[in-house]
Amino acid sequence: MIDAKPAVGIGMTSARTRERLIRRLRDQGIRNEAVLDRIRSVPRHLFVDEALATRAYEDDALPIGFAQTISQPYVVARMTEALLEHAPRKVLEIGTGCGYQTVVLSPLVISIYSIERIAALLDKTRQRFKELKVQNVTVRHGDGFKGWVAHAPYDAIIMAAAPQSMPRTLLDQLSPNGGRLVAPVGPDGRQELVRVTRKGDELTTERLGLVSFVPLVNGLG
Repeated sequence: MIDAKPAVGIGMTSARTRERLIRRLRDQGIRNEAVLDRIRSVPRHLFVDEALATRAYEDDALPIGFAQTISQPYVVARMTEALLEHAPRKVLEIGTGCGYQTVVLSPLVISIYSIERIAALLDKTRQRFKELKVQNVTVRHGDGFKGWVAHAPYDAIIMAAAPQSMPRTLLDQLSPNGGRLVAPVGPDGRQELVRVTRKGDELTTERLGLVSFVPLVNGLG
């Protein structure tokens, strides 16, 4: 479990504040107790600027600079729950961002390989991982559309940015033995969270609800 640093705002890290968030997630249908425990214990206020820290345990997306956001806790919980249903061991994450999703997921799998296209954002996140003693995550500055072939195939892929359509390069890096990809897909304003399961060359898509994410962008930032 990760220890929170001293609170920046009054009541911000209190048990009551966090439990209120957990009750909200339960009311919205999150049932995986391991996921709920991670949302409860990860110090989300450390992933946002100090000026926004008092809002860290609200169920809202918040800006993290570089025209990026930290996803709302419900979306992180929903995507993590959907990913964990078949107990993946090795995960590819597209869009490291501030690292919140990564840290929520990290003790629930064996290893995470995470790609971020914005170098300055990744530098800050690397330092955060070091401070939080996250040891099973390997990161790189790279183009999310290309994935990370060197460590493929992956039991699961999770995407924190939305492509217009699912990149074939990422589907090819899924394990053919039931590998799953959880991602927002579609144009801005009409994105849908989907889970794609690969068995051999067959792909099955499940729709998990409407979401709003920053777009997945080609190239490096």
